[in-house]
Amino acid sequence: MDLGLKDRVYVVTGATRGLGNAAARELVADGAKVVITGRDGQRVADAAAELGGDAVGVAVDNADPDAAARLIATARERFGGFDGVLISVGGPPPGFVADTTDEQWRAGFEAVFLGAVRVARAAAAELSEGGVIGFVLSGSVHEPIPALTISNGLRPGLAGFAKSIADELGPRGIRVVGLLPSRIDTDRVRELDGLSADPAVTRAANEARIPLRRYGTPAEFGRVAAFVLSPAASYLTGIMIPVDGGMRHGF
Repeated sequence: MDLGLKDRVYVVTGATRGLGNAAARELVADGAKVVITGRDGQRVADAAAELGGDAVGVAVDNADPDAAARLIATARERFGGFDGVLISVGGPPPGFVADTTDEQWRAGFEAVFLGAVRVARAAAAELSEGGVIGFVLSGSVHEPIPALTISNGLRPGLAGFAKSIADELGPRGIRVVGLLPSRIDTDRVRELDGLSADPAVTRAANEARIPLRRYGTPAEFGRVAAFVLSPAASYLTGIMIPVDGGMRHGF
């Protein structure tokens, strides 16, 4: 199936590793060009080099108010266009409600929530018909994840924001989609499993809750991301797509 991605240009934030990187890999594999971001300059350069000539890296923090304009300008200058963005940010630090400070909440809000809003707002102003804004959210949009209090508070709000702008941007032919990964086998998920007394037992317990009885791979997530960002998904907007092996049992 031709996804229609050849020579389309996307910005993918938080793409030096994990889910953002997996999405960028699949986009490039299907012919797209990508601007990837991360906060560590060397990691950004290394990740872009691995993706090849159809990728360029920019070291930037989503919390920087000037980040979005800089990324869109880079896309136009390097690749001659801008067709969409996938907003992926690292999760805030784990912790229960009694463990989290006001400063951690403020930092999480700036990076995870307000940073994503700024990028989406800038993209909305620059995209034309056929453009797309994607958000990498979490299964916590529907069900809180233990020990991730800050993330549990912020991700559902971003889902609500995504739904709102889907209604606003739809008449202009711009789509907005959300992806809800759960237990994908990334460094972040392994780190979370490692917080337990017995990570192997924790992983086995999580796998037992998944109908497919295993964690997903980053590539499996990346392929879903590439599809929903592509013209092949041109009638999908305002939706939250679980990428979780069936872990969410509700409709």
